[in-house]
Amino acid sequence: MADEQSHPEVADEATSLAARLLALGSTQRLRIVAELLAGELHVSELARRVEMSRALLYMHLTKLEAAGFVSGRLELGDDGKAVKIFKVVPFDIAINPEAIATAVSSGNPTKE
Repeated sequence: MADEQSHPEVADEATSLAARLLALGSTQRLRIVAELLAGELHVSELARRVEMSRALLYMHLTKLEAAGFVSGRLELGDDGKAVKIFKVVPFDIAINPEAIATAVSSGNPTKE
């Protein structure tokens, strides 16, 4: 705790890593990312493919978007209604003990 207070960048990087991992820590969200890998989809089609309600899907998409794994945009559909289109944002996460240690000790190369 004292380390996080004296080195806020340590807490920031560790918190960021934890938040990104948490966003992927759901089989439903992993299925969403897998579906979007094939290409952009509007929410209704994505909801059909992953077999979940749009309300629940939006909750998952919000978490994925906040973590930087997907992005969404509004488009005008053929019927004149706004539809939200989502796509995967390319990412690569290396997670191993060294990556965790780096995130936790970033900005603090020597222990005090």
